[in-house]
Amino acid sequence: MPWNAEESLSRQELSKLQSERLQKVCERVYARVPFYKKKFDEKNVKPADIKNIQDITKLPFTKKADLRDNYPYGLFAEPLEDIVRIHASSGTTGKPTVVAYNRNDINLWADVMARTFTCAGVTNKDVVQNAYGYGLFTGGLGAHYGAERVGASVIPISGGNTQKQILLLQDFGSTAICSTPSFALYIYDVICEMKVNLDTIKLKVGLFGAEPWTEEMRREVQERLRIKAIDIYGLSEIIGPGVSSECIEAQDGLHLNEDHFYPEIINPETGEQLPYGQEGELVITSMSREAMPLIRYRTGDITSLNPEKCKCGRTLVRMRRVRGRADDMLIIRGVNVFPSQVESVLLRSEEVAPHYIIEVNRRGRMDEMNVNVEVSPKFMDEMATKVLSTDLKAFAQEEEALIRLKQEIQKNVKDIIGVNTEVTLRPPNSIQRSEGKAKRVIDNRPK
Repeated sequence: MPWNAEESLSRQELSKLQSERLQKVCERVYARVPFYKKKFDEKNVKPADIKNIQDITKLPFTKKADLRDNYPYGLFAEPLEDIVRIHASSGTTGKPTVVAYNRNDINLWADVMARTFTCAGVTNKDVVQNAYGYGLFTGGLGAHYGAERVGASVIPISGGNTQKQILLLQDFGSTAICSTPSFALYIYDVICEMKVNLDTIKLKVGLFGAEPWTEEMRREVQERLRIKAIDIYGLSEIIGPGVSSECIEAQDGLHLNEDHFYPEIINPETGEQLPYGQEGELVITSMSREAMPLIRYRTGDITSLNPEKCKCGRTLVRMRRVRGRADDMLIIRGVNVFPSQVESVLLRSEEVAPHYIIEVNRRGRMDEMNVNVEVSPKFMDEMATKVLSTDLKAFAQEEEALIRLKQEIQKNVKDIIGVNTEVTLRPPNSIQRSEGKAKRVIDNRPK
């Protein structure tokens, strides 16, 4: 069952609500935020020109650079005395991206996160182990308040402390966990190292986000931890986690809370709005935020939208799992490559583990990509057994097996993605694990 009735409105009812909220937020930012008044005037558009949700294309885009240019308080639509929370995401230029909340925004955040937990089947009977980071990062507190809103018992352990995470999973009987998917796999690795019996862990579901991941990685997480792995999506600039989430019934696209966050898909090159089903860059307008609403914010995330009603009963548009960020995309010899595509190819092979690093270098005028990937412990054990034997023929066969595996991965990357790559096979546990967002790419090319 959905958390509230707005998740099951008809398209006509939803469009009416969106139109009303868009009109109000345009009036709000035009009157209160000088940046938006200037942007609206440059486009020769006034709030009165916005009659319905279809008029959204008349409005200007907002980019991440606009948040940095107006650092720290330039995009606030409320005076500081009404701001009760300030979060920030790390910035590559030294300045973080700042976001603000008033009391109504905090309640909205808790409510959309309650939808997220309800989508995942979490109720007041569950114990939620929250391994998202607390602090300036929005993940920890966003998940915390949403879990409390549905009445679950929350363990605010935050990220890291992997052995303690496992201890609490056992002792506190946690039934749900919130973390990045890569950290969930790392927890499994440590469970194996500690020789913990998985039967002593009561986990049923995990809510995973904060980094792109593939269907193949979902399968790994579900099989290893024996849980349902639910994809959730959010970004600090819009609200934090709580923008969209999969339902446990279907796991077929993420229900986007479009009554509060209006989504569009655009051509990232031209800015043209694209129809349902077409892939492009996700753009979101936060229609219900009061302290810092954003108009047509370009997320940089590549996805598509599906308006069909889900079998769970929700009518909210569903976004496809994010394929990658437009600014994370690598261009290798003219071919567009997303790290998630490489991951999808790697996990087709049972002989490798879901731990990898992509290195990009420039040799002369040519770009070269090298994929470092761990072989699976099982494959390594089988090799070690034969290497220890005195049978030189068996040893030679294992050398051939490594060469074949490397060639198979190279061929799959070429056939599926369309780019040549070097492959370096690494022993188990040789690639550094992450207790937060996994670092997948090292780009050594001159800037």
